[in-house]
Amino acid sequence: MSRRVLLKLSGEVLGGEAGSGLDPGSFTAVASTVAPAVRAGVEVAIVIGGGNLCRGGALDAPAVPRTTADTAGMLATVMNGLLLNASFAAAGLQSEVYSPWPTGGETAPYSARAVRQHLSGAGVAVLAGGTGSPFFTTDTTAALRALELDCQEVLKGTKVDGVYSADPARDPRAVRFDRISFTEVLERGLGVMDAAAVALCREHGLPIRVFSMIEEGGLRGALLGEAVGTLVEPES
Repeated sequence: MSRRVLLKLSGEVLGGEAGSGLDPGSFTAVASTVAPAVRAGVEVAIVIGGGNLCRGGALDAPAVPRTTADTAGMLATVMNGLLLNASFAAAGLQSEVYSPWPTGGETAPYSARAVRQHLSGAGVAVLAGGTGSPFFTTDTTAALRALELDCQEVLKGTKVDGVYSADPARDPRAVRFDRISFTEVLERGLGVMDAAAVALCREHGLPIRVFSMIEEGGLRGALLGEAVGTLVEPES
């Protein structure tokens, strides 16, 4: 099997500098970077967040039940997925949006087997709608889908260039790791992905590469397997 990766994109990446709303240039930038990697033989599945439109877990509305808020957040990821899919099509890629939510024909029902077949045919798979169940983040969705699709690595695009010992924006003494174990990430409470996602990857030995979406060449390098950012891996 060729290199197959699961790219986790936050919704904020698609919201431009403000990190909110819909920024057409951001969608185009992602597509224009992913396209050459796919043409080079990398199989790419993408789990997209919805934080630029609605973050269910952070919705400050006491009258709205958590299940309803999470459903709104998952539907926001479908909106992002449809628009990202259009950008991939404009870049000449065979792209398909898969979702556990029925959307009147705009998305295909998620099936691991169908997505694996699509990826092996040099297509890009946009995985929207989260897990389809409340209380699970898109980080956890990314770990789950990566395992279901036999991906070799989870790529987590962020605003910083890897995993640090502390928040580098607040602590000038923060140290960036080139490599770090799953256990150390969990024990130190480092903000790589949510704990459930990290624990799932640790259980199955699935590496996570955390890299900067802002740094020039970061996304391209991660897709092609270069040593960008920080590699979170099993203990030696």
